[in-house]
Amino acid sequence: MDEIAPPPRLLMGPGPISVDPRVLRAMAAPLVGQFDPFMTATMNEVMALYREVFDTGNEQTFVVDGTARAGIEAALVSLVEPGDRVLVPVFGRFGHLLTEIATRCGAEVHTVEVPWGQVVDPGRVEAAIREVRPKVLACVQGDTSTTMCQPLAEIGALCREHDVLFYCDATASLGGNEFRADAWHLDIATAGLQKCLGGPSGSAPITLSPRAVDVIRGRRHVEQGIREDGDEPTGRVIASNYLDLAMVMDYWGPRRLNHHTEATSMLYAARECARLLGAEGLDHAVARHEVHGRAMLRGVQGLGLGVFGDLAHKMNNVVAVEIPEQLGAAGGDAVRARLLDDFAIEIGTSFGPLHGKVWRIGTMGHNARKDAVLTTLAALEQVLRAAGVRVPAGGGVAAAQEVYA
Repeated sequence: MDEIAPPPRLLMGPGPISVDPRVLRAMAAPLVGQFDPFMTATMNEVMALYREVFDTGNEQTFVVDGTARAGIEAALVSLVEPGDRVLVPVFGRFGHLLTEIATRCGAEVHTVEVPWGQVVDPGRVEAAIREVRPKVLACVQGDTSTTMCQPLAEIGALCREHDVLFYCDATASLGGNEFRADAWHLDIATAGLQKCLGGPSGSAPITLSPRAVDVIRGRRHVEQGIREDGDEPTGRVIASNYLDLAMVMDYWGPRRLNHHTEATSMLYAARECARLLGAEGLDHAVARHEVHGRAMLRGVQGLGLGVFGDLAHKMNNVVAVEIPEQLGAAGGDAVRARLLDDFAIEIGTSFGPLHGKVWRIGTMGHNARKDAVLTTLAALEQVLRAAGVRVPAGGGVAAAQEVYA
């Protein structure tokens, strides 16, 4: 076999995205030992950097080694005990994922569902909280399956008022949409590097409020005697060793109790993603995603294409483009394949009721920039013309340029 040589790609789908070259360079840095002073200092830097990213003062802010889903599972398996009531607002595929994971934890799961393309009204959430009396409310902020961004501030206030633990999956939204962990009363939030943060999949930033920490530390752990935590907990054993956040917190804490071998290159990547975001300024990064996302939105509309969902609640970083009917059942995939073959540009399809009905085009992380937007729109126009779809000549690029002007 030859040395691995992936083809060049411009990843303009819903994620993963083209990694910022500075992050790739950071990943190539030499490895050090797990308890080398440089390693422990870098871990401390990562914690400080992600407090800024999440906009929180939480001491327990770090990264879980694994993809974004590892962060989700760590949060839920550490919070939820069998028989606990969990409430999940569902407005897309990833709300169903939270439901599935909570069910696997043995929870009694209740949902508040709306049709795809909408977000959940806080009034319905409040009514469900009063009826269900959940221990945990688990919600996605930005669901890339529908491109909708759920407002969280009112839900957070409701959770605090009713003493409900509030968990948020911010995988697809953090860094490109407003996010205020403390101001919105979030108890746990998790994310991934491969979207707006501009990195590779494989590291899951997480932040935990003191309230969540108390709940998790109050549960019983298999290694209780070995770890010599002191207090005698009363809860059930956390089902996972690797994703047991009480143990992971001890690993990241001042005692550095050995738990697993840190994924060093991914730690470097997570550090560089957060460092770059801090250097740019979080508000500026959100504004950058907004303007390039708006340019892409106007661009596909300039090509005469429809856009799915409630645009008032669309994420900054992904747009769902309705596939023209004249392309037929397989035409959407054929357009995606032609974009990849002729222009080395990847866009996404979708799931469930939207499969085969929309393309999902992302403008996030390193690809939230003008040249990426204009190149994608120009290529899409050419591929649509070749497929027999009549579109205005230069309409996409011209409409995007009006946003930039």
